[in-house]
Amino acid sequence: MSENRWQESSYCQAGNSCVGIRRNGEAVQIRESAQPDTSITTTPAKLRGLVLGVKANRLTHPI
Repeated sequence: MSENRWQESSYCQAGNSCVGIRRNGEAVQIRESAQPDTSITTTPAKLRGLVLGVKANRLTHPI
């Protein structure tokens, strides 16, 4: 993952329905294309845990 460069999925169509991600030092930032000035910051380990949980269908709280 490139530092300070937002990446979006290749499945992303034109418009405001995409999630972007980038590395910022030791942190990872995530944003929605509909609100590009707003992002959340997490660690690579926590993001990995979220992705693995989603893939394993282990989420217990509705989003």
